[in-house]
Amino acid sequence: MEIYFKFFIARAGVYVLYCLEKRVCMKKTTFWTTVRDSFWFLPIVYGLCSMIAAGVITALDVWLVPKVSGSIPNILLTGQSIAKQLYAALITAMLTMTTISFSTIMVMLTTYSSQFSPRALQDFMQSKITQHVLGVYTFGFIFVLINLWLLTETNQKDLLSPFFTVVITIISLGFFILFIHFSARWAQVNFLIGVIRNKASELIRETFAERTYGEHQHWDHSQIESIREKDRQTIHARRSGYIQQVNYNYLINWAADNDMVLEATFQVGDYVPKGMPVFYFWSLRDKNDKLAEHDYFLAIGDERTDLQDIAFSIEKLVEIAVKALSTSMNDPNTAINCIHRIGGLLSELAGNYRPVTYFSDNNGDLRLIMEQKYFRDYLFKSFYQIKHYGKDDISVVYSIVDTLYKVAIVSEGSIQKEVWRFTNYVLEAVDIENLPSMDYQHLKNVTEKFAYLFGEELEWE
Repeated sequence: MEIYFKFFIARAGVYVLYCLEKRVCMKKTTFWTTVRDSFWFLPIVYGLCSMIAAGVITALDVWLVPKVSGSIPNILLTGQSIAKQLYAALITAMLTMTTISFSTIMVMLTTYSSQFSPRALQDFMQSKITQHVLGVYTFGFIFVLINLWLLTETNQKDLLSPFFTVVITIISLGFFILFIHFSARWAQVNFLIGVIRNKASELIRETFAERTYGEHQHWDHSQIESIREKDRQTIHARRSGYIQQVNYNYLINWAADNDMVLEATFQVGDYVPKGMPVFYFWSLRDKNDKLAEHDYFLAIGDERTDLQDIAFSIEKLVEIAVKALSTSMNDPNTAINCIHRIGGLLSELAGNYRPVTYFSDNNGDLRLIMEQKYFRDYLFKSFYQIKHYGKDDISVVYSIVDTLYKVAIVSEGSIQKEVWRFTNYVLEAVDIENLPSMDYQHLKNVTEKFAYLFGEELEWE
């Protein structure tokens, strides 16, 4: 009996640790998502490190340097009077560099909000260079300030701390130059577009990578109907916000351990109010009165993120294009650049896209039903706003049609039909009959190539 009791306690302990680990995992995801978008975290870490470094250097000056000063080159040692003057000058220099950098950041934030897209601010704020530069400044300023504060009125002639202070200031100056160069690049809209496009491309590859669980487009309809005839239970959203991430591994394992089938009522990127049902589930064994907390496998936040949301990354480019088409900006070339980058992402998406709805565990049993976005949804989100605001600019319309034609070429049959159908939707907004002759011919040429791809005849005069 004692052996069985110990075994039960051990199994229970493992299960509790497993649940705690998964919950901590999702909590960490939410926490790190917030931390990476903030300016305060890394500067605080650097500030704490600078306090430790200043304490260590001061201890070396007090206890070690007097004993070995004869073996240290004189160029590395400084007297107290010179050290005070040096610290005062370096504090002013560090504070000036920090002030200029913060001013540059505020200018960048204003530029992004007014000219590019408020959503693109996340990409600038997530940049490691921006946060590390502020951290280095914080380190240098606190280091110099503490050394000045700890500089006591003693007769000690040799100090090693000023040498390290000068080295840290030179490093900070190097980071200052790097940050100015970095900010100048990020202020260029083409560079920002390229960054967003590359991150979205990486997200597409991660989203459609091979999984340890099964992914299926179809499932036995009769089995699903028999499951839905059982008593249904509901997991409600515990807070309002955007669905940022779903932990599919834990979700499917949890359903397998409890012999359940879950059905999601949302897609990643959707906004859910507090109390809204986010999951329905059916127990295939006895009814389970102990509902799971969605915090274990669902991250809900105040803003959309690019953790799993491909559409959100594409919409950033859409917003930049729409801003460029506004009367205040009047920059159609930037909009066309965005259209080309969106086309590149749609081509990659078409090559990787799998319309998965059903997810199974390692034993092949159905565990999760979750509708994914259709390819036509990505098409619509990519171009419907650009079409609306750019329908009077034939260069924008031509670029959209030409981009869709290139997407269709690299896609399979079902996606090609969706692209052709969407192209006709775009052309419906254009007053083709009243186009100038050259504009009409230019648009007709690319549309004819598109129609020929599907073996259709273009009914234009």
